[in-house]
Amino acid sequence: MLFHIFDQLHYSKSMLHEIKEATEFIRAHGITEPEVGVILGTGLGNLFVKEIKNPVVINYNSIPHFPVSTVEFHRGKLIYGTVKGKKVLAMQGRFHYYEGYNTQQITLPVRVMKMLGIENLLISNAAGNMNLKWKKGQLMLIDDHINFQPDNPLRGENFEVLGPRFPDMSQPYSSELNKKLIKIARKKKIKLNVGVYAGVMGPNMETRAEYRFLHMIGADAVGMSTVPEVIVANHMGLRCCAISVLTDDCDPDNLKPAVISEIIKIAGKAEGKLTELYVDLIKSL
Repeated sequence: MLFHIFDQLHYSKSMLHEIKEATEFIRAHGITEPEVGVILGTGLGNLFVKEIKNPVVINYNSIPHFPVSTVEFHRGKLIYGTVKGKKVLAMQGRFHYYEGYNTQQITLPVRVMKMLGIENLLISNAAGNMNLKWKKGQLMLIDDHINFQPDNPLRGENFEVLGPRFPDMSQPYSSELNKKLIKIARKKKIKLNVGVYAGVMGPNMETRAEYRFLHMIGADAVGMSTVPEVIVANHMGLRCCAISVLTDDCDPDNLKPAVISEIIKIAGKAEGKLTELYVDLIKSL
């Protein structure tokens, strides 16, 4: 896609070199011209993958410069194939700042997917529910976010080939894609809340006071991912959308200890509805 520009750059630009090497490796394995990129979050990497026809699978640990997920319930595979006639490249498992990676490493796959040709990025995650009008097990379409993560993937030297120095974030989640998802949810009678996601560092869960604070400033759900990928998507001109599975209720006045196995179980139960939404969205693109 942009290799003619990359070829003019000095390899001392290590990030650009890493992007180019990873992209070339993936392309050499028959992954050409994907249209849609998908990032599958915690507990959400099974049913959607089954929708991918004629899959080509590459393990993360074989791709140059790709991080490897250290979270046991993140698979660590790049899967390419077709969904409803569209060429899709899905990440079965993602990376988090709390694993020890910096935000440039976390977002390298997004940059690589863009270089391979994707035009839309669909993201999913598991998140804690702070809106007491909603219930765990429901879905939340992210309309906006608040970033509490301590690093930014755009910090440091900016490369204009990737995007502008000061990217606009007035509409980080595509209003066009969100409108399509809301319409699909209504047609399928799937409960789809719309709200604000707070991105935090983790890996610990929040205190009662932190839940109160986050909800007070306008957040409906809280999680440990997504924001870096969305920043990079906007930087590179990618349309993106994100859906959270609300896996636990975070009521500070009635807070119970979080049980990770229960969170994974609830994410798994909601995966079918999320998959329906994203499969129909891909069909409409």
